[in-house]
Amino acid sequence: MSPRGVPVVGLHERLFTAAEQLLVRKGPGALDSRSITSEAGCAKGVLHNHFGNLDAFLTAFAADRLRHVLDTAARLPGRAGEGDVTENLATTAVEAFGSSSMAIVGLLTARPQLQPLVQDALGVCANLQGLETAFAAYFAAEAELGRITPHAEPEFLALMFVGTLHHLVASGRSGVGDLGERVKKIATVLVGVDQA
Repeated sequence: MSPRGVPVVGLHERLFTAAEQLLVRKGPGALDSRSITSEAGCAKGVLHNHFGNLDAFLTAFAADRLRHVLDTAARLPGRAGEGDVTENLATTAVEAFGSSSMAIVGLLTARPQLQPLVQDALGVCANLQGLETAFAAYFAAEAELGRITPHAEPEFLALMFVGTLHHLVASGRSGVGDLGERVKKIATVLVGVDQA
């Protein structure tokens, strides 16, 4: 803890990280100001001093984490032609559908009043459409390079890929430790690449 009145460097990220850890470990019900600041090792009033109230903090936290996921997905098409196709897909998919991201979805489901606030903060639609668009662009680029089945229909592949991943997570069958390997198998079946 810092002395009173002395700014803590990286305080927002520290609070966001604490909230994320609590959310993944204990679920949305564990997120209150006292628990978050305690987890972050900060003074109890610091969250309200910087964000005004808990909903404003949770909005900023969820928007930050979802922005990171969408930015990661948006970079995927630029990786076409580099590395292994299934590895590229797995890395991005685990980022988008891993435990932290799904915990954020759980938070927004548990606190629906945050959804429009987060959407406004992002300035884009905070849903699976952005992920589908990124995966479709990646599939199109790899098909153009001949690294996946040349007759692939990128938009349809993206819809099937994102839908399958969402189903795995929603049904509790994603398996935290092996999600990356499952993604590689799904990709192999869908896009006709050989696994390394």
